[in-house]
Amino acid sequence: MIRFNNLSFGYSRKKLLYKNLTLSIESGSIYGLLGKNGAGKSTLLKNMVGTLFPVEGSVTINGMEPKSRKPSFLQTIYYIAEDVYVPALTIKQYQNLFAPFYPLFNKDNFYKYLLEMEVSVDGKLNKLSFGQQKKFVIAFALACNTRVLLMDEPTNGLDIPSKAQFRKLIASVMNEDRIIFISTHQIRDLENMIDKVMIVDNGNLLLHSSIADIAEKLCFKTVAAIPTNVKVLYAEKMLRGTSVIIENVDGEDSALNLEHLFNGITENPTMAKQLFPIK
Repeated sequence: MIRFNNLSFGYSRKKLLYKNLTLSIESGSIYGLLGKNGAGKSTLLKNMVGTLFPVEGSVTINGMEPKSRKPSFLQTIYYIAEDVYVPALTIKQYQNLFAPFYPLFNKDNFYKYLLEMEVSVDGKLNKLSFGQQKKFVIAFALACNTRVLLMDEPTNGLDIPSKAQFRKLIASVMNEDRIIFISTHQIRDLENMIDKVMIVDNGNLLLHSSIADIAEKLCFKTVAAIPTNVKVLYAEKMLRGTSVIIENVDGEDSALNLEHLFNGITENPTMAKQLFPIK
C-alpha cells in the first residue's frame, strides 16, 4: 500500500505544488496517473521513489519511507523515468551489474520480455534507438518483479505495435500483491489497461476512482442534442453528433472514453468532486 498523509511539496516553500495531499493506494491495481505536461505527475512519482522529499507530511510505501532510500526499500520498487538512460554496456553486462540489487529478478522472464518486445540482444545498449532503449528498460523493470513499479510516460518513443506489446506485458505480470503506476499525458495508450484512474492538474488531485465506479456514475454516449434533464460533465461536437459525458441516472452500460473523461474532469472539477469525493 502507498499512503500519502497530508503531503505538501513544492520546489519553493513559497509556492507549493501539492498541499495536504491525503490518500491511500491499494495493491492489486494498475493506476493511470493522467495530467497535462507540467501538471505534477513526475513530481508525485519522485516523491514515491524518494528522489524528492515532502516539505510537510509524509509518504509511506508498504510501511517504509522512500526518503530514507534504504536498500530494503529500494529492492521493492522500480522507477522508469521519462527520459531513459542506458550505459555503453551489453544486455548481459547490464544484467550482471544491476540484477543483483533485485532479489526477485527472473532471468528467463527478462529474455522472454525482450523477445516479445522485439529488442535486439546484440551490441551495446547505447547504440540502440530510443524506442529500443525504452523497451529494454521496460523489460528489465518487469523482470525485477518489484512490488511497486512506477513508470513515467513509458509509451513515449514506442510505435503502435510496441504499445500493444507493452499493454499485453503489463497485464501478464499484474497480481494482487503488486502496484503498477503509469503516468502519462498520452491518455489513449491506457484505455482497456488500467483499473484505477488518478487525474492531477496544477498539483491538485481532481479524481481518484476505479474504472468500475466511473462506469457506474457516468454515461458516455453520442447524442443529437445535449440533454437538459441530467448533469453534463463534458460535451464535444463530433461529425455524427455530440459526444457527452452525463450523470448515469438510468444505470446504462457505456464504453469509457479516457480522453473525454480527462477533459471533463479538468474543465469541470467542481462537478467531478461532487461525483467522486477524494478518499
